[in-house]
Amino acid sequence: MIMRGTFIATIAALLAVGVAAPASADGPGVSTATITLQGGALSITVPADAGSLGTRANTVGGGTISGSLGQVQVNDARSAAAGSGWVASAISTAFTPPTGPAIAASAVSYTAGTITKVGTATYTANNPASLTGVASAVTATGITGDNSATWNPTINVAVPGGLAAGVYSAEITHSVV
Repeated sequence: MIMRGTFIATIAALLAVGVAAPASADGPGVSTATITLQGGALSITVPADAGSLGTRANTVGGGTISGSLGQVQVNDARSAAAGSGWVASAISTAFTPPTGPAIAASAVSYTAGTITKVGTATYTANNPASLTGVASAVTATGITGDNSATWNPTINVAVPGGLAAGVYSAEITHSVV
């Protein structure tokens, strides 16, 4: 019994003093770092000056003048939720000469042509027959992530017969939402 008491006292003393037990190595030093990526923008780029869409001789019956507007591009870096979309629209002012009657915007139509795409989406050329009011030109649906679309629209102007000779000009404005 004394032996047993001495053994227990010895163990207790060793534990109190702290027996050197093998030290375990600490794990690697780990640092947590973060970055923040903000959603980008939905934007549209159009030519600043399309120049001449074409020339035709004036006739009693009228006719159509068609020409390329130049490259239009929509960039969508919003990281939009899957299935979302956007609509690119166009509107025109009347084609006005220096003097005399104008060609109404209702006589101006828009054909998107081939759409070159980057990313995942379904693109539709809406080809509005009139640019009197804001008209949907190209629509993107079923978007997954960032995307872009580029096209070179043809502007068609139905010229009535009997107008004065001269240079007629209009402003065609694009927007995207």
